[in-house]
Amino acid sequence: MTTPFDPHLQEPPKHKRVFFGGLRTSFLTGLVVIAPIGVTIWLLWTVIGWVDGFVLPFVPEGYQPENIINTLFGIDAPINIRGLGVVVFLIFTVTVGWIAKGLIGRSLIAWGEGLVDRMPVVRSIYNGLKQIAETVFAQSETNFDKACLVQYPREGIWAIAFISTTAKGEIQDRIPRDEQLVSVFLPTTPNPTSGFLLFVPKSEIIELKMSVEDCAKLVISAGLVYPSGSVPEIKPEALPEPEREKLSA
Repeated sequence: MTTPFDPHLQEPPKHKRVFFGGLRTSFLTGLVVIAPIGVTIWLLWTVIGWVDGFVLPFVPEGYQPENIINTLFGIDAPINIRGLGVVVFLIFTVTVGWIAKGLIGRSLIAWGEGLVDRMPVVRSIYNGLKQIAETVFAQSETNFDKACLVQYPREGIWAIAFISTTAKGEIQDRIPRDEQLVSVFLPTTPNPTSGFLLFVPKSEIIELKMSVEDCAKLVISAGLVYPSGSVPEIKPEALPEPEREKLSA
């Protein structure tokens, strides 16, 4: 029969516990430092490899890296230059953009879009993708430039949103409000690329001094990362009366 307490079993010395505790803390600290760097490098390496695999097959055989080196130096060996496809893609994209800004390029684009407009299914796909590309990549003043607070999903609960533009046309006319409406994008956590489009009266919007980037970090981190790097101090006098009573209790 065994007893619940064995006097022969001794607790590990305190210095050993301190030593292993220090190792654990150092390991976790190193993991916090290494993990973001490693994941970033892995993502970049993967994306570059994906672009290379997609672009390089379109490069003529005579301009492939191994053929060029074989012609110049007489070295016949398979060579994988990581990132060459990215360079080719960037040069090709810049060239297309430069041509598209000219008169001939605009004429060719108009002619091509005229052909696409005659194809029912292709027309819908092309116009949708074009609108998305123009929204994401176009250099215009329609990007989010201010962050704000709106009451969502009910009054008394506040959520971070990004101001898009003022409501226009039928949206402004059909909503029964006398004041100006503002369209805001309310992102979801932790993926801010999805969310809700809300039309909110201007008087019910609280504009923030924080930048859009800082607010995006706050949304992605689920409120853990503030612009100052720490959670702001909450002053008791700024709380409602019921909340102050709970703190003083």
